[in-house]
Amino acid sequence: MSVSVSAATLNIVLNGLFEDNSFVSGVEATAADAEVFKALTAAPDAAVFPHLARWYKHIASKGDAINSLKAAEAPVAAAAEEDDDEDIDLFGSDDEEVDEEAEKLKAQRLAEYQAKKAAKGPGPAAKSMVTFEVKPWEADTDLDELEKMVQGIDMDGLVWAQAGKRVPVAFGVKKLQINATIEDAKVSTDDLIDKITEFEDHVQSVDIAAFMKL
Repeated sequence: MSVSVSAATLNIVLNGLFEDNSFVSGVEATAADAEVFKALTAAPDAAVFPHLARWYKHIASKGDAINSLKAAEAPVAAAAEEDDDEDIDLFGSDDEEVDEEAEKLKAQRLAEYQAKKAAKGPGPAAKSMVTFEVKPWEADTDLDELEKMVQGIDMDGLVWAQAGKRVPVAFGVKKLQINATIEDAKVSTDDLIDKITEFEDHVQSVDIAAFMKL
């Protein structure tokens, strides 16, 4: 049985999923994340769906690379297969008929999610550690000065590591690798990348080398 849901309902369900998970499946982005990303018609409102918005911005930052994400590895102990009639496809086509039983099931699951969220109450702020790789234009770029410029970016919910690393690239060029701890609801990695690239005389490109939810 396949069930179509509205965009608002889908956002609620996904926001709940990403409240406790960094990705759709496993500890890194997979083809499943790409499928969900493409199914969303627009970027979610961070004020309403902060967890979904954080995930969406991270996947969007990968650009065309999302098309080459690999499928998640199957778990060692696979769960017993369920009857096909009990499967719920959140991305069913719009012209599929939604019967009364499916509507009741959807309402029940939404109610359970809201009750679970209310029971939890306001917990500690969700945080992530992000490793940025900042590549300069030239081999003679002063990476010490560049590091100070990057660490000078001040945002509520942002804490830079005390020191970064110099990682060789090629032809004598080294890039700056530096960690930052961010509060997911306050700091966007896209905004951080934009601020770093504003140092256009020093910075050629900025990439996210690692992203880990704390």
